[in-house]
Amino acid sequence: MTRRKISVAGCSVAITLMLAACGSDAKKEEVVAEAPPKNVIFFLGDGMGLTTMTAARIYSVGEDGSLTMDTLPETAFVKTFSNDAQVTDSAPSMAAYMTGVKMNNEVISMSANTVAIDPGTDANGNKLVNKCGTGNGTPATTLLELAKAKGFAAGVVSTARVTHATPAATYAHICHRDLENDIAAALVPGGTGYNSALGTTGLEVVLGGGAQFFTPFKSGGKRSDDRDLVAELKAKSYTVANNATDFKAVDPAKTDRLFGVFTSSHMSYDLDRDASKEPSLAEMTTKAMDVLAKNKKGYFLMVEGGRIDHALHETTAKKALQDTVAFDNAIKAAIEKAKLTDPTLANTLIVVTADHDHTLVLNGYAKRTGKTAAGNPGVLGVVKNYVTGAVEKDLDGAPYSIIGFGNGENRTQASRAAMASLDETVTSANNYHQEAVIRTTAGNETHGGTDVFLGAIGKGSETFLGTIDNTKVFGLVKTAGGL
Repeated sequence: MTRRKISVAGCSVAITLMLAACGSDAKKEEVVAEAPPKNVIFFLGDGMGLTTMTAARIYSVGEDGSLTMDTLPETAFVKTFSNDAQVTDSAPSMAAYMTGVKMNNEVISMSANTVAIDPGTDANGNKLVNKCGTGNGTPATTLLELAKAKGFAAGVVSTARVTHATPAATYAHICHRDLENDIAAALVPGGTGYNSALGTTGLEVVLGGGAQFFTPFKSGGKRSDDRDLVAELKAKSYTVANNATDFKAVDPAKTDRLFGVFTSSHMSYDLDRDASKEPSLAEMTTKAMDVLAKNKKGYFLMVEGGRIDHALHETTAKKALQDTVAFDNAIKAAIEKAKLTDPTLANTLIVVTADHDHTLVLNGYAKRTGKTAAGNPGVLGVVKNYVTGAVEKDLDGAPYSIIGFGNGENRTQASRAAMASLDETVTSANNYHQEAVIRTTAGNETHGGTDVFLGAIGKGSETFLGTIDNTKVFGLVKTAGGL
């Protein structure tokens, strides 16, 4: 057996050098790797129940296709009941996600014992007077506030009014969701009613509709206190965008705080949106990400597809499905942008869910329709036999649409025989109100109480699984996002 000779002198030199290095008094600059930012994007499709998701999939890509939401690797079902109701409204359901507290209907991010008290009427006839009283509950800390406390950036984006229930639940605390003047004031750093938990400089990004609650009554708004909150925000170094042109001109690299409200009330349905006046949800989402990403610690961004819910209340299914697709496009755009700097999403959590569902249903044994396109109404059509292709009829001998509602404004009061001529040119129209079983006043189809979908991808997403209460989501996001 041959042994390699080892040079004792060589070893001695090496050891001496090593010891010298270890014992050197030479000053060395310690290099500490900068921690990667931790980013959380929470997508909320308001009213986007499972049947709405299914119908939107067929509408957009056909039965065989997949929306971006369908491709998220981790999924769960979420219970949505509120503290006092089997069927929740948007205020406590979103607040449950944001705070982990189960609260009463109409309440915005307050303790469980908070009682919702209807607003009083101001001198201008608007029901915006705060009558919550003293001792009526306490604020419940939100995920967005936790992010700000950690030094993260934070923002809210919505196609609804930015003072509406869903966005409000991220940054405001009040006994009733309709107190939108008070909710707007919570966003203005240093002003009366400001939520100090948002830090000294406030949110970095606020985008959506709802200018009326930032504008004094004399200028066409609904504020009876004569405050011009937009002017106050400008004075606090916010870049303000009022239309799509202003918005597109915003350079995120030169913008620290961005405020944009593009409409007096809610933004337009995507089906009706004028792109020269209002940016899309995807455009608002990606620009918000660019502004927020300047913070090297990370950010928390809430994005709401708010008008899905409104179209469902109207029972105008086509509008609801198109807004669901626009919401899905925003998710796709956000994932693609996030991967540019975080390719595996190792430090980015994206959660997609809904606050509640509605009473939308898919009727009959309809043959497959494929996606909606010119000449093909798709899921917006009438039910046709899956074997023969013939139009199906009810007991009164009349056709009926694939999509219907459990309740809504369009209910035949007698025999449907008079509707024998109902066809797909009617049911696929932009403003067609699908038929309902229970008749309600116009625009007042109700929420439903069924569990909703949750999908997640990225950092900590594997913890979202099974059937969970909406309050449980708060803790999962908090842990995964390092909040």
